[in-house]
Amino acid sequence: MKKAEALQVWAGLEPGQNILKHFTPVDSKARGSRYGACGIRIDGNPDFVRAVLSRLKDLTAGENHVTRLGLAWNVVDGSGIGKELPNAENKAECCYIRLAMRGREGSIASGFFDRHLDGATKDFENAVA
Repeated sequence: MKKAEALQVWAGLEPGQNILKHFTPVDSKARGSRYGACGIRIDGNPDFVRAVLSRLKDLTAGENHVTRLGLAWNVVDGSGIGKELPNAENKAECCYIRLAMRGREGSIASGFFDRHLDGATKDFENAVA
């Protein structure tokens, strides 16, 4: 999609859509690359990352008895990938978010040990209904 067309599509989107309803979880037994699976990457200075996350708070309901949030949030320094990062913001961070199904055992254990997730499970059920 060319930039002009992408901007037109973006501008025409209904605001405030329910993200969880369209956030397809990865199977609990999935192996290999997750490229092309539903996911979000946010990178930049800490204030930017937090500002974007503040707009995505409804996604926290993805951490429940049925699904779990795959969440990685790290400081960017390039050492782990062996690259210099000349355009990285000072103290830059990178946050990856994916949704994954809990396996049968994980769901049972979560329901038994993680009662604090009961509300999130209800919120998730309402979001995807």
